[in-house]
Amino acid sequence: MKPKILVISISDDLTEKAKNISRELKIPLTIYQGGIMKDGHKYAKKMEENFDVIISQGGTAQAIRETVNIPVVSIVISIADFLDALLKAKEYGNKIALMSYKTEELDDLEKFKEVLDIDFKIFPYANSSELKNQIKNIKKEEKITLVNMGSCICNLAAQNQINSVLIKSSKKSIKQAIISANNIIELGRREKERAERLKAIVDHSVEGIIAIDENGIITTLNPVAKKILDISSDDIIGTSISNFKSKFGFNIYEDNSIQMGKVININDIPVIINKILINVDNNQVGSIITIAEISKLQKLEQKVRNNLYNKGLIAKYSFSNIIGSSIAIKKTVEQAMQFGKTSTTVLIQGETGSGKELFAQSIHNISPRRKGPFVAINCAALPENLLESELFGYEEGAFTGAKKGGKLGLFELAHKGTIFLDEIGEIPLSLQSRLLRVLQEKEVMRIGGDCVLNVDVRIIAATNLDLYRMVAEKKFREDLYFRINVLNLKIPPLRERREDIPFLVKNFIELMNNKHETSIDNITQEGMNSLKKYDWPGNIRELENFIEKMVILSNISVVNKDFIEQLLEEHIPNRNSGLLTSDNIEDILIIKKGSLKDMEIQIINAMNKEIKDNKALLAEKLGISRSTLWKKLKEK
Repeated sequence: MKPKILVISISDDLTEKAKNISRELKIPLTIYQGGIMKDGHKYAKKMEENFDVIISQGGTAQAIRETVNIPVVSIVISIADFLDALLKAKEYGNKIALMSYKTEELDDLEKFKEVLDIDFKIFPYANSSELKNQIKNIKKEEKITLVNMGSCICNLAAQNQINSVLIKSSKKSIKQAIISANNIIELGRREKERAERLKAIVDHSVEGIIAIDENGIITTLNPVAKKILDISSDDIIGTSISNFKSKFGFNIYEDNSIQMGKVININDIPVIINKILINVDNNQVGSIITIAEISKLQKLEQKVRNNLYNKGLIAKYSFSNIIGSSIAIKKTVEQAMQFGKTSTTVLIQGETGSGKELFAQSIHNISPRRKGPFVAINCAALPENLLESELFGYEEGAFTGAKKGGKLGLFELAHKGTIFLDEIGEIPLSLQSRLLRVLQEKEVMRIGGDCVLNVDVRIIAATNLDLYRMVAEKKFREDLYFRINVLNLKIPPLRERREDIPFLVKNFIELMNNKHETSIDNITQEGMNSLKKYDWPGNIRELENFIEKMVILSNISVVNKDFIEQLLEEHIPNRNSGLLTSDNIEDILIIKKGSLKDMEIQIINAMNKEIKDNKALLAEKLGISRSTLWKKLKEK
């Protein structure tokens, strides 16, 4: 924005110098030449709306200052300029008349007589009429020289046969006046920007803002405050804050203390009131009152959380992504869809790779919380200290290496949504108590924090372990177990839904073709039968990885049994342990992974059923003595 400066020049010399300095400083000027005699002050008044600052000199500057409402900068007459004019006037004679505008500085001019040892008589004027009269008075004096500051006065003197000398301002004084005018404009622009910025902040704040001075008089009231206080008129500005005691329910201005977080009702709206003091040089000059509607703060908090959720904390899968037509999977999906209609805690049990997170995301996406975040964490993937900070967050400086500003915990991120705790059986006992508190009290405290944060989350937990047995072994808290095991969903392993394998294989072939730009069409029926005979201990995840390998390595569009058998030979370290055939199917025993003691018990129970509770034969098959078998049966 270019500065708008008007120069009211009173002489040809001033006009020429101002033009040269304007070009030198690259500060644009509008110059009008005409002092009081040519109504320069009236022109300034007429044009003031078009300019930011006016520059002039002497009596003209003073006359302009008395009539306009914008800043006026006077070009300073230096002692050197004044003295130079007096000395030139003395060349005409010892009698000197000084024409000066009426100001309080006339007494100071009188003092120059003694200092300079030059005698001169001052003729003051306030307008053009008085100036003309003073010229007549000067004319009565014999052999007198007129010293003045404007060309129009010199012209008038010449018309009356009076010698005159013009006081010329130095280039330095004119330059300083232009720079000062430009600085005033720049300062005004910055102040205006600051005021507009402050006004924008106040007017668009989500909180009501009331500014009051040291006497309790309201100076500012933003639209939100008007709405909360139910005030439609601006007449409140300039009135006392004490008039609104009934609105606040207490005298907000009863003392000079700071008030923070006071919860009250205004017009049946729950709000939080804060009052802060404004101090200048240790003196209180006013205060600011803020009023925040609690409901809007909650919505704003949710909006902030949603912005975080949009960074990836979403559930991508739904029940349409669960592939299979077996009775086992259909029943599981049907039960899961019932669970999805509620916000109750769910415990999903299933072997590794069976699709526990797929079901968790699907449940979330049909639940009342589907518009909220879905936050997932594998509890077995992190050491205890990291798991705690991820779940509950931490404050700045809580521990060495803590991020500046602290960190939100996953429970905070999952507010109004779902948190999926995969492998929950791996959570250390020390953290289980904190997790239980979240479930019971719906609140968390960050590491290093001193305040409790309310959270509203649904917990979906998943495990491939026998949590009930872990409770009996004191490895999992009983109270936590019953808290998370409200709704129980068991995912069938792939070996219990072998009829779904062809559908899964077809889907994986399509996915891998797109991923690796291959063109595998299908698998022969014999090849598919080989896949169906294998138990897939890694379940769907293992099958997906196998199909990806097959798609990459196959050089034919329809994969046959021989290629499948070859890949299975490489895939299974000991083929007889996984691939079922008509020759070995009776010799295979399937047990779940666990502790050595757990697996021993599974083997004993399974073989005991096969030989129909014949303890002697059972001991023989196991290769142990009867007494050893008896001890192991007692340990069950």
